[in-house]
Amino acid sequence: MPKLFNLAAPQDLSTGFADFFKTIGMTGGGLVTKGVAAVIAVIAVRMLFTLTNDPKTALRKGSMAIGTLFVALVLALYGDVLFSTVTGPSAPAAPKS
Repeated sequence: MPKLFNLAAPQDLSTGFADFFKTIGMTGGGLVTKGVAAVIAVIAVRMLFTLTNDPKTALRKGSMAIGTLFVALVLALYGDVLFSTVTGPSAPAAPKS
């Protein structure tokens, strides 16, 4: 009979979402930022699919959709850094003795 082995160590998730976020390496704020970026990306893709046959309006709406996709990309990549500056002042560092 083959020897069975565990692929992952058991995790204690008894404190709820705090433990879950530690296991995936993300905070609640980071997860919300990624969710907002995903929603903006879906809106941008929908904007791309609803382009008209008129070249002038298609160019204008298409460039707006590409810009919206760029905003979603920046938010997904750097959203945690961008929003960390507006959360309020942090405690001052302890002086070294």
